Amino acid sequence: MKLMRYGAKGAEKPALVDAQGRVRDLSGVLADINAATLTPKSLDKLRSLDPTTLPIVENPGRIAPPWSGCEKFLCIGLNYADHAAESNLPIPKEPILFMKPISARTGPNDPVVLPQGSVKTDWEVELGVVIGSKARYVSEAEALNHVAGYCVVNDVSEREYQIERGGTWDKGKGCDTFGPVGPWLVTSDEVGDPQALSMFLEVNGHRWQNGSTKTMIFGVAQLVSYVSRFMTLYPGDLISTGTPPGVGMGVKPNPVYLKAGDTIRLGIEKLGEQNQKVYAWDPAIIDG
Repeated sequence: MKLMRYGAKGAEKPALVDAQGRVRDLSGVLADINAATLTPKSLDKLRSLDPTTLPIVENPGRIAPPWSGCEKFLCIGLNYADHAAESNLPIPKEPILFMKPISARTGPNDPVVLPQGSVKTDWEVELGVVIGSKARYVSEAEALNHVAGYCVVNDVSEREYQIERGGTWDKGKGCDTFGPVGPWLVTSDEVGDPQALSMFLEVNGHRWQNGSTKTMIFGVAQLVSYVSRFMTLYPGDLISTGTPPGVGMGVKPNPVYLKAGDTIRLGIEKLGEQNQKVYAWDPAIIDG
């Protein structure tokens, strides 16, 4: 299944995308797509629905993050060897784990707003892993059984804040609008092997990133197992799994960063595409 939400902030409605790509409203079946919806039992109930009995949404308008109730927005750094190389950093021996605040999470096509004074805001297309059942000290063999599905994430990053301002990476990763998610949450059964998905990202029509999840250093099963050793994962939690090479920071000889007016297009095989416009600092755009 492809699950999604649409509508203005605070008034989102649940929907699914049928086999013909049409948006079907789920409001008559459930109030929202939330953490409880992502458990195996709840997903099985949704799979039993006949999509043709659901109303078609001709013009869904704004596409929201595919589910509400995300309590953890976890990220893995330097999970592609060639991205580590372009960042002039060693290949990690264990996964690098950091967090984005939930306040960074936005819809897939919502604006990306540059922080005040930012000159080094960068892009990163990433595979998002959505947890569907509680995971605590799970083995790699069991890990994928705890995954509800997958989504596209743009791990927008302010490199000066991340690298040059001391402390952890979080302050360069957690700015408002720095976590577009969606357009869909695609359930595991429809995705199949998460290590065989092509991915791309373009800025102003120029393709900077071309990659595949097959080149991850630590695969999805390894990551879910690893993270579950340090914290309990619950339905609705999101793990963004790292980016392939081609980020702006890595462009030689001169890095390229986002500026107001830029457009970003990114996508992952089977999981859909995002489209964002970049704006100068304006809290009205963030809050709108």
